[in-house]
Amino acid sequence: MPARRRTDPSAGRLALAAWRDGRAERRDVTTAVRFTLEELADVAPGHTVEVRVPPAGAVQAVEGPRHTRGTPPNVVETDPQTWLGLVTGGVAWDDAVADGRVRASGERADLSGLLPLQAARRR
Repeated sequence: MPARRRTDPSAGRLALAAWRDGRAERRDVTTAVRFTLEELADVAPGHTVEVRVPPAGAVQAVEGPRHTRGTPPNVVETDPQTWLGLVTGGVAWDDAVADGRVRASGERADLSGLLPLQAARRR
């Protein structure tokens, strides 16, 4: 079952465009992050990996064993700018992990096969 949408896709695309163009306000960045987290959950539904982009949002994604209590065994955490770079293809997963912009723990926490997101690429 796909994640329930909370962000209007057209508002998400507009916010992402504003971020790409360098004219995004904080509200735009938050909307773009939430939109792309929801896109990730649509592309890779599941509850195995928790992707955190504080303070904008978090989502559970990737098929596999469901996590229900305590700290999830598979966690990806990064900042909004890095996340938006990853989903749009401007930042490579391996580079972001290597230099500490992405913290990924757990055997299923490698999102390199899912990023960049097709819906977030420039149109």
